[in-house]
Amino acid sequence: MIRMNKNESPIKPIDDKTLTQIILSSEYHQYPDEQYDRFRRAYAQYYDNLEVDQICCGNGSDELIQKLMFQMPEGPCLTLNPDFFMYQDYANQTKRQIYFIDATDELTFPIDKVLAAIDQIQPSFFIFSNPHNPTGHRFDERYIQALADKMQAIKGYLVIDEAYVDFTTPVQLPLQDHIIVMRTLSKAFAIAGLRLGLLLSTEQTIKMMREIEHPYPLSTLTLDIAIHLFEHQDDTKKHVAYQRHLSHRLKTIMNTYARKHMTVFPSETNFVLTRGNQAVALGQFLEEKGFIPRFYDPKTEAPMTQCVRYSIATDEELDAFEKAIKEWSEKHGLSNQS
Repeated sequence: MIRMNKNESPIKPIDDKTLTQIILSSEYHQYPDEQYDRFRRAYAQYYDNLEVDQICCGNGSDELIQKLMFQMPEGPCLTLNPDFFMYQDYANQTKRQIYFIDATDELTFPIDKVLAAIDQIQPSFFIFSNPHNPTGHRFDERYIQALADKMQAIKGYLVIDEAYVDFTTPVQLPLQDHIIVMRTLSKAFAIAGLRLGLLLSTEQTIKMMREIEHPYPLSTLTLDIAIHLFEHQDDTKKHVAYQRHLSHRLKTIMNTYARKHMTVFPSETNFVLTRGNQAVALGQFLEEKGFIPRFYDPKTEAPMTQCVRYSIATDEELDAFEKAIKEWSEKHGLSNQS
């Protein structure tokens, strides 16, 4: 079975020989005293617009979401519905009150509606993903700036989850004390199993977040592999570029064969969302062919009724995927349904 339901990378970022060398040279019998700062330096240099003191790390973005729930000032959290489900899970774990802004029927979030909700709820912080999970939509600079200005006006924090930022053009928004950007190495950098997430903000805000940081938040092996990725920029950028190619292929396949039967949402991520009467039928057909898409439970994920999501696969797997979806499309000579 080919997994297309986790928004993971279908390929490893480092060949086996290089990985073996990294492991053999790793000082994993010692605490990673130097590796944490070395990784932060390498990451800052990769993006060329960051300082080391503007970065802190955690055991995946999940841990950092949980820490935000603990460390943000007293008051409710506000997010979008739908969005990354772990926001709600960690709010519940930490007894943080959480409110939701429901999407329109078209799964959009008009800025006026969002700003009105902020005024009404007065959240301690507003967290959301950009590009948005699960639609794949990228909120533009004007939209984000309006949110940043509103949260600053009510003395709250804006947390932007940029898990999929390397599949699109990043929003160019200067970091301020009340703006926190969250990133991960689980998507474009393809080390989901090693668990490494990051928070980016001003030195003052990062210092606040590090007040509850573990003495050694990441393992030596995780750091050694991450250091290699970001100290070998050319190889890593080629790896990211290849995944963007896979994303383009997936979108092309879906637009060519599925769009005439269902809604295919524009995406600036490594996944594509579909919706409509035929979307679930296609997903079930593809699952029978050996591809595992992301289905949604209409009872617990009501905004996603009749939605099915697909993430990238290898070129060879996408060849088989295209063949299967073409077969289904030819059997369903239907007019466009959404």
